[in-house]
Amino acid sequence: MAVGLYLDVHVDHAIAAQLRLRNVDVITAQEDGADTLPDDRLLERASQLGRPLMTHDIRFCAMGEIWQRAGRAFCGLIFGHLMIVSIGQCVKDLEIIAKATDSGDWQSIVMRLPL
Repeated sequence: MAVGLYLDVHVDHAIAAQLRLRNVDVITAQEDGADTLPDDRLLERASQLGRPLMTHDIRFCAMGEIWQRAGRAFCGLIFGHLMIVSIGQCVKDLEIIAKATDSGDWQSIVMRLPL
């Protein structure tokens, strides 16, 4: 059981680097060539890949909740506000999420960090 994560352009590169050191499967929007996509298309892209999207951008939370109410499926959204959760805590929480869940657990879920 493991889920790969998709990191938004707003997520610090240190988070991706630390997750990779912990053998977590991570793709960044930049690596995927999706760093200029609008937010809705980025969430769709992550969902196409079966990966929850991790972001620090609060606008994604509102969009995810609108999609939930509308019954529009997506493969999860993880939000961590850097005024509330440190980079180190993000890494720890994302490692737990990646190693203890799979993509099926994330169907149209919006989760806020810290856990």
